[in-house]
Amino acid sequence: MEYKISLNDCKEFIAGDNTFLREILHPNKKDLKLRYSLAWFTVPPNKKTFRHSLKSSEIYYIIPGNGRMHIGDKEFDVGTNDTVYIPPNSTQYIQNKSDRESIIALCIVDPAWKKEDETVYE
Repeated sequence: MEYKISLNDCKEFIAGDNTFLREILHPNKKDLKLRYSLAWFTVPPNKKTFRHSLKSSEIYYIIPGNGRMHIGDKEFDVGTNDTVYIPPNSTQYIQNKSDRESIIALCIVDPAWKKEDETVYE
């Protein structure tokens, strides 16, 4: 069992919500005994994720970046070192307000992300 995982060892891909994503931890990956998943994602300058929802709860931790978070009918600014809780089944997206800097964030999904639990609207 590996106790250390390097972000550089996690393959980057474009997720269903149109973010650049690297899945770091998932219970189906490397036989880990977890109920949650942990991913690293980026949203390029002046871009936004697709509006989507998950059956699971999510937590975003913004590492660097500034944006506008939309959850249901609420919206608010987010920035470096902010943490955002997204309740299960909430329609949501994040918009990068910068024209120079990407939003880089960690995302915890609990229970772990499953494709069949995600609905993308755009």
